[in-house]
Amino acid sequence: MSTAARANAPSEMDIDSRVEAYTWPGVAEHLDAYGWAMLEKLLTAGECQAIARLYADHGQFRSHIVMARHGFGRGEYKYFKYPLPEAVAGLRTALYRRLAPIANQWNAAMGIDVRYPDTHGDFIARCHQAGQTRPTPLLLQYGEGDFNALHQDLYGEHVFPLQVAILLSEPDEDFTGGEFVLTEQRPRMQSRAEVVPLRRGDGVVFAVHNRPVRGTRGTYRVNLRHGVSRVRSGHRHTLGVIFHDAK
Repeated sequence: MSTAARANAPSEMDIDSRVEAYTWPGVAEHLDAYGWAMLEKLLTAGECQAIARLYADHGQFRSHIVMARHGFGRGEYKYFKYPLPEAVAGLRTALYRRLAPIANQWNAAMGIDVRYPDTHGDFIARCHQAGQTRPTPLLLQYGEGDFNALHQDLYGEHVFPLQVAILLSEPDEDFTGGEFVLTEQRPRMQSRAEVVPLRRGDGVVFAVHNRPVRGTRGTYRVNLRHGVSRVRSGHRHTLGVIFHDAK
């Protein structure tokens, strides 16, 4: 990590205390109802700027993806390599600890036998034993006219069912447009769209693939995809925290 980024990165203890300060029963309730939940002011403005500046440091990353080349949209992103920057690793560990119980409740409700261990280190060991050894946290960069098509971040057999995106830029100041969008495909019904009103430093927890929904005949699964609408002006940076590694 660059000197500036390291100076502004939250300490591991600070990340832990911020994550613990959220009202997690409320987060779980919103996730159950809508498939996403806000974590407001997860990072400070200075921390957001420091993490966004890492995009120019090619030594931090294992790969660089230009979306248009693959039909993913327009814009680009880079996957971090191990060892992850201190702030990114700390967020991944602290958030997983609070999200694992929700993930286990979701799998139980959907009749899925997989259960997730209490610590992220144990879950990553499971991924690596299955050949999923490439880190998945990433930085995304959008300019005017860029967008991210609706998609799911699966990467292999072992998939943690929740992930987090943290907006590093300020809407209406650094960029316009570029809303975070979720669509939910419900059986025998038309799809539902959700727009998440993120500000700089806010995180959104959301379903990677499926979530349970209780209906009149019991619990069923709905399928979710996420993306970013067209950026109308300026530049937008996002930190993506995905908890499973990739093959």
